[in-house]
Amino acid sequence: MNKIIFTEEFCQPEKLYPFTLTRQLQDIRVGILTIREKWEKMLGLDSFDKNEDDYKDLSRAVNIAAVIGKDDCYMVHGNVLPTAQLIRAIRQLKNGESLATAGGNTIAYKFSRKEIMDQHRIRIRKVISFPGEVKTITYPWDIFQLNDWAIRQDFALLTARRKSQPLSRTNKVTRSSQVFLEKGARVEHCIINASAGPVYIGKNAEIMEGCIIRGPFAMGEKACLKMGTKIYGATTLGPASVGGGEIKNSVLFGYSNKAHEGYLGDAVIGEWCNLGAGTSNSNLKNNAGIVKIWTPEGEMPAGQKCGVLMGDYSRTAINTSINTGTVIGACCNVFGNGLTPKYIPGFSWGSEGVKRYTLEKALSDIENWKQLKGQTLSDDEKTVLTYIFEKF
Repeated sequence: MNKIIFTEEFCQPEKLYPFTLTRQLQDIRVGILTIREKWEKMLGLDSFDKNEDDYKDLSRAVNIAAVIGKDDCYMVHGNVLPTAQLIRAIRQLKNGESLATAGGNTIAYKFSRKEIMDQHRIRIRKVISFPGEVKTITYPWDIFQLNDWAIRQDFALLTARRKSQPLSRTNKVTRSSQVFLEKGARVEHCIINASAGPVYIGKNAEIMEGCIIRGPFAMGEKACLKMGTKIYGATTLGPASVGGGEIKNSVLFGYSNKAHEGYLGDAVIGEWCNLGAGTSNSNLKNNAGIVKIWTPEGEMPAGQKCGVLMGDYSRTAINTSINTGTVIGACCNVFGNGLTPKYIPGFSWGSEGVKRYTLEKALSDIENWKQLKGQTLSDDEKTVLTYIFEKF
């Protein structure tokens, strides 16, 4: 069977700190699906990760020469978002051909065993130029800036030739044709306006009474909006996440909670995070100037609006006030007086970074949070987190 093999090579995943500390690029969620899920669904193939000889080479990582057998493979750069036009062009590739943007950046390769020179080299006989637009996730703020576009793309993909579950008459709905409920979704006594963009409610998700939603908006499987939540597009609530208060143009990857009052805007929240009651982020400077973000390469402009970029397994105390354009690393316990610093390193205890989580305590606390959603900390997660604690 043919397969997809993702590679981070030449994608510079370090630019997507803190989200690529704990995951491959292709496992970033933007829109309804992760990048991996988009490619798998559109090409109808299973996917693997090219062994990159680093700490994120886990169960999906493969040595190309060892797994290809008699198959043909598509090697795809993990930060590229697929479109129908791009998929058509990739399907037309022959073995030994690559697809590249007009500027010469490679998008994907197609190859068989004949083209493999060694573990890290594939013989390319011809480069095909792709004339269409190619959207990529290069910096973390790209995730929320592209989320409107991505929700619309994924909505069309997931709902094509399918019929929504019926929406209860207790709801007030504008443009119901753009509202789709998966099996088991529950929505009662809410206001949903899909005139500005589609609204997708995942399997067994729940929107409690009194919520006000303006699309585009997406909820993953078993996600929940608490009573009276106000949602502005373009917002994604990943699987098993909880939303409350006021949320605008933000992406919660999955299994995270923003369950209470407070504002979250133009933000990205990783997996297994929790925002304490009353936590709010600023997404606009008082002078309405360009927001500059901490990156491993130094400060970079992210546009006029940018809230918080929070890595996996991090949490805030009640009433935490998050500064404009704040970056929070993985496994942080954020608390303190006044506005947070603009950068909080991974495994910080408190917002001033004067004390560090011990690894044992961090893993124990994560285990407690995961048990709340019926899961446990895996050996792969422990391996990755231990490496991050020791090396970053």
